[in-house]
Amino acid sequence: MNDLYDFQTHHHFFFVGIAGTGMSAIAQYLRGIGKRVSGSDRLFGKEKKMLIQEQFERQGIECFFQDASGLSPDVDVLVVSTAIEESNVEYQKALQLHIPIVKRSELLASISRTKRTIAVGGTSGKSTTTAMVYHILEQCGVSPSIMSGAGLTSLQERGLPGNAWVGKSDWLVIEADESDGSIVNYTSEIALLLNMDRDHKEYDELEKLFNTFRSHTTGRFIVNQSHPRSKELSVNKDYDFGVETDCGYEGRDFRQKGFSISFSCNGTEVTIPVIGRHNMENALAAIACCAAVGIGVKDCAKTLASYRGIYRRTQLTGESRGVTVIDDFAHNPAEVVCAIRACQTVGERVFAWFQPHGFGPLKFMHKELEQEVIPSLRPNDQFILSDVYYAGGTVTREVTTADVVKVMEAASDQVRYFPDRKDMIPYLKEQAKEGDVILVMGARDTTLSDFALEIKNSL
Repeated sequence: MNDLYDFQTHHHFFFVGIAGTGMSAIAQYLRGIGKRVSGSDRLFGKEKKMLIQEQFERQGIECFFQDASGLSPDVDVLVVSTAIEESNVEYQKALQLHIPIVKRSELLASISRTKRTIAVGGTSGKSTTTAMVYHILEQCGVSPSIMSGAGLTSLQERGLPGNAWVGKSDWLVIEADESDGSIVNYTSEIALLLNMDRDHKEYDELEKLFNTFRSHTTGRFIVNQSHPRSKELSVNKDYDFGVETDCGYEGRDFRQKGFSISFSCNGTEVTIPVIGRHNMENALAAIACCAAVGIGVKDCAKTLASYRGIYRRTQLTGESRGVTVIDDFAHNPAEVVCAIRACQTVGERVFAWFQPHGFGPLKFMHKELEQEVIPSLRPNDQFILSDVYYAGGTVTREVTTADVVKVMEAASDQVRYFPDRKDMIPYLKEQAKEGDVILVMGARDTTLSDFALEIKNSL
């Protein structure tokens, strides 16, 4: 990282892969503070425009197909993510035009240094907690900005992608991503550590990353006391959170009824229109964070009652013939298990379908997937897998979905395999009955929400 990089010295930013969640949030934020923003994506059509392309253009963001046609000498800086290889045509053209190239994480880090930043870290729950923190602060009159990994329903209803907003105050809420190591770059006034599960990295590497994350926090560093690995990094016990633990903000008496959860936080009743015990932990994290800003538990509880949720986080797609279809971003074993258990409280049976989001991630997590998912199933539940989502680029295919299925089928008769996900639809139509839940899980693939809707419409 170039520590001297200052985004304020540049005016025109060009994003390669601008439709990606992390890239699009920063692009919208920069446009919102008056910068000129343009970008490309290989998914953009030259004739028929994607919804996000139309949303960008309404905000004044120029969109191009990813063929270097939009890259001109008046661009001040090219922004890339770790997914963009040096062979990319726009990367190469930027070199030819002597346009500086900056990584997404460098840009976000530069922005964070200019704001009173609240950074949300952890291997699961970042997007939900970021959205909850933003919602509380916004409803309590703080007027924060946000850059998130998922679209907030409340912002999407304004015709926006929903993962970014520029508020009037100096407070900025962001996700701090550990998967690419960029979490060590951010400077925050308040930081949250939700959990530390083996996902993209081994535990020893995660511990180093989160320790550095802690050391770069100028104010409160708040951790989940009910997660043993994150608990070890605790420094501000009075502001920590957890489930029935001796810490600053405790959650007790968890209940779920329909699509709503309730619990007690330090004697205050909290009810939120979401499902899953894991969302109690996310809410406790948000309450602890907002308390550090100066907002009381009662005000936090009042605002969380109107929390609208975010895109693809146990999101209700719809219901048909009494069968409920839920769409979720779960993409590591811990998240898959949490999503399944959340759906078990609303469904007599759960048909949990999972599409691994890459060959690299599957190679890294397949043992945990094989070992942890089956014990989470009830006798009548089913776990269904399809082939890995391949997003392109250089990749090795050492572990496939078929390899994982072979191991899981040997351990349980509740596992099904449909290499082509479309072949699963007739099966679900035949098997799913009134009172059941069909859970769609996966990441990266932008068609998953449409696929969930296709399933619902086919029942």
